[in-house]
Amino acid sequence: MITFLKGKLVEALPTQAVVEVQGVGYEVQIPLSSYDRLPAAGAEVFLLTHLAIREDAHLLYGFLTAAERDLFRMLIHTVSGIGPKIALSVLSGMSVAAFRSAVAAGDVKALSSVQGVGRKTAERIVVELKDKLGGFGPAGSSVAPAVGVAVPASRVEDTRGTDAVAALMALGVKPADAHDSVRAALAMLGPEATVEQLIRACLRRNA
Repeated sequence: MITFLKGKLVEALPTQAVVEVQGVGYEVQIPLSSYDRLPAAGAEVFLLTHLAIREDAHLLYGFLTAAERDLFRMLIHTVSGIGPKIALSVLSGMSVAAFRSAVAAGDVKALSSVQGVGRKTAERIVVELKDKLGGFGPAGSSVAPAVGVAVPASRVEDTRGTDAVAALMALGVKPADAHDSVRAALAMLGPEATVEQLIRACLRRNA
């Protein structure tokens, strides 16, 4: 089992990162919540990981905080009908703290606003997790060292629209809708908006 990676960040996209560890490049699927806090390419990064083994592939998922990984594992292991793709969508669509609050309040509407989570799935999440909220770490807890977590302004300014569109498409939004949503989000939030803010606004718009 691979429990973490510590190495050089080679490439980062809203849905995946490549980390080089002693000459080996690992492709890691990541949620938006982790992407927007990654360091610049070339810097050292520490990712907590979860390895999923399928018949046709070994897939590695990465997270900057223990709370994110714990929630991911709880979703795929506890809630029927939820696999890694939807679990990543949940983490991309809302923070761990917001998720905990929504489940505790039985807020099906908030949960079903996440891309890929319908009303029935949201209802199952509430029923199956409401009594298990203490099963994962507090929001924002992390065993990762503070290595370059600030997002370089240049990366956000130069690629935020393209990255936002790519992330939305990876989450299941049609290309035309993704482009329209990002343009609308940029007009609404302004040039200082981060990629994460753009994508979250688009996901709410497409809900």
